[in-house]
Amino acid sequence: MGLTLAQKIIRDHLLSGDMTPGQEIALRIDQTLTQDATGTMAYLEFEAIGIPRVRTELSVAYIDHNTLQSGFENADDHRYIQSVAKKHGIRFSRPGNGICHQVHLERFGKPGKTLIGSDSHTPTGGGIGMLAFGAGGMDVAVAMGGGAYYITMPRMIKVNLTGKLSPWVSAKDVSLELLRILSVKGGVGYIIEWGGEGVRTLSVPERATITNMGTELGATTSIFPSDDTTRAFLAAQGREEDYRPLAADPDAVYDRVIDIDLSTLEPLLACPHSPDNIRSATSLSGVKVDQVCIGSCTNSSLRDMLRVAAILKGKTIADSVSLSVSPGSKQVLSMLASCGALTDILASGARVLECACGPCIGMGFSPNSAGVSLRTFNRNFEGRSGTKDAQVYLVSPEIAAASALTGYITDPRTLGDYPDIVMPDAFRIDDSAVVLPAAEEEAASLEVLRGPNIKPLPDAHPVTDTVHGRLTLKVGDNITTDHIMPAGAKILPYRSNIPYLSKFCFAVCDEQFAERAKAAGDTILVGGSNYGQGSSREHAALVPLYLGVRAVVAKSFARIHVANLINAGILPLTFEDPADYDLLREGDDLSIEGVFEGLQTGRFLLMDRTTGKTIPLIGSFTDRQIAMLRAGGLLPYTKEAQE
Repeated sequence: MGLTLAQKIIRDHLLSGDMTPGQEIALRIDQTLTQDATGTMAYLEFEAIGIPRVRTELSVAYIDHNTLQSGFENADDHRYIQSVAKKHGIRFSRPGNGICHQVHLERFGKPGKTLIGSDSHTPTGGGIGMLAFGAGGMDVAVAMGGGAYYITMPRMIKVNLTGKLSPWVSAKDVSLELLRILSVKGGVGYIIEWGGEGVRTLSVPERATITNMGTELGATTSIFPSDDTTRAFLAAQGREEDYRPLAADPDAVYDRVIDIDLSTLEPLLACPHSPDNIRSATSLSGVKVDQVCIGSCTNSSLRDMLRVAAILKGKTIADSVSLSVSPGSKQVLSMLASCGALTDILASGARVLECACGPCIGMGFSPNSAGVSLRTFNRNFEGRSGTKDAQVYLVSPEIAAASALTGYITDPRTLGDYPDIVMPDAFRIDDSAVVLPAAEEEAASLEVLRGPNIKPLPDAHPVTDTVHGRLTLKVGDNITTDHIMPAGAKILPYRSNIPYLSKFCFAVCDEQFAERAKAAGDTILVGGSNYGQGSSREHAALVPLYLGVRAVVAKSFARIHVANLINAGILPLTFEDPADYDLLREGDDLSIEGVFEGLQTGRFLLMDRTTGKTIPLIGSFTDRQIAMLRAGGLLPYTKEAQE
C-alpha cells in the first residue's frame, strides 16, 4: 500500500511515534516563521528556554500585523523582535516587506520541507508542496530550539480535482465550495491533500489561496503536489534549485475522497458571520455594498492583483463604495508599479494600503456602522473587522472588483469577457528588506532591546489533583479565538502585555468577564463544539491563564487551541455526553476531583457543588502532555527537560 504525499513528508521527518491515525507523533521541523502579533511572546518564550541560537534550517520573523504605529507599543515590539532575531540567528523581514505567508512562499518555501508558524494560516506553504502547520508560539519557540513538534497523526482526505475553472471563477471559489461541503468543523483531524488532473490547471498562487483557506475547515494542514508548475514558480523567483518533485503514490489510500469538477463551479460568497455560510453570487445580486477590501494572505499575490487591475482599468468605482487594495509583498507592489497596473488601480478610486495584513485583523479600514463589506480574506467572524455590527462577506478578487464598480454584490460573469493577464517569466528579486542575523561570534555581545510595554509571561500553574473553580463564563458553539482574545487596532499593540490585554478577554461575548474572573480567583470555563476555532494565537490561552482559568470543559475543541491550552497548563476536557452541557449554569461552584488518576484513565468527574449534579467528562492525554500539565505547561516542562 502506497503513501499519500503528506505521509511521505511525515515519514521523512518522524522523530518518534508511529503513523497510526490518532497516535501522537513528533516531527523534525525545518523552518519556522513568526509574525509580530504573536512573535514577541514566542521570542520571550524562546529566551526563557535559554538556547543561544536557533537550530532550524531557517527561521524568519515577519512584521506584518501590528504595523499601525499610533503609540510606542508596536514600534517597541518591532525593535525587540529585530534585536532578538539578530542575536539568535533569525532573519528579520522589516515592516513593509510584506505578509509573512506571501513572502515566505515567494522567497523561502521549499517543497518537502516542514514549517510551523505562530499564525494559523501557515498552511499556505502547502501550495508549494510544504508540510506547513499553524502552531502556538510556545511550540514555535521549542522548534527553534531544535525540539520536536508534536501532533496527533491525522487522517487523510483527498480532494480530487477534474476539469478547469471557467472564466470569472477563481481558486477562492474552490475553497468556498469545500467549506460548503465540509463546514468549519469538517477538516478537524485531517490533512487535506489536493490531487487529480485539475491540479495542473492551477498556478502556485491559486494553490496557496486554497491551502490558506484550508485552515477555516479546521484541518491540520493542506498540501498540493510539487510539479512542473511548482518548478516554474521557483525558477521565476530565482530559486529553481529549491525544487523537488513530490506526489502521492498511485496506490495511496485515503480515509475520504471528495470529487470536485472545477468546470461546474460558479462565483461564491461566504456570508456573515462564518466562512462556511456559502451562497452564490447570483443569489445575492443586488445587495448594496459599502466597502470592498482586496488583499490579505489569501488573495494578495501578483496574479490576484493583476486580475483586479485588469477589471478596474479605465473604470471608476461606485460613489457609494470605499475600496482598499493591499498588495501582499514589496515584490508584488513594485511589479504592479513597473507594469502600470498600480496606476490602473489608483485611477479607479481605490486606496492602496501598505503590504501588510491591515483590515483582515481589524488593523484599520473598518467598515461603517452596520456596513456591508466584501473582503478577499479568509475570516468573517463577528466584530473581527473592527466594527461589531458590520456584515462581512468573503469573496474572490473578481467578485470584489466587480462589486466595487457597481456598488452592489455582482456576479462578475455579468461584466462580459474575462480580461487576459500575462504573468512575467521572472519576478523582481529584492531581499534588501530582510535583515540577516549576526554571526555567531558577534551575537553573544549583542543587547536585546525591550520596551516598557513588554511584560513577563504569566506564572505557570501545575495542575492539581483537585481543580476547583467558579463557572464564570458559559459560551456556545464555534467560539473563535477572536471571541476569546480579540484583535484590532486598539488591542493588538498590547500583545506583549498580558496584564493589560486581559481586560479584553471574551469582551465580544461578555464585557464583564475579566472582572468577574479576577474576583472569582480560580475559574472553570464551559464551551460548546469546536471551541477555539480560528487563529493560532496562544494569547487565547495565556490570557485566560492569567485570569485564573484552570480548566475548560467543552463539547469539542479546535486542534491548535487545545494544544495551546495544554501548553499553558490549562486542563481541557470534553463532556462524555454533550447533552450534559445544558446542566451547567454560570455562577455554579465546580470541582474536578481525582485529576491525576483521570489523566491516566481518560475519565473524570465534574462535581457541581451548587446543584449537586455529577457530570462525567473525558480527556485523552499522552504521557508527554500529562507531564506538561503537571509541570505547569510546555515552557516549564521544556526547561525541566534541559536540567
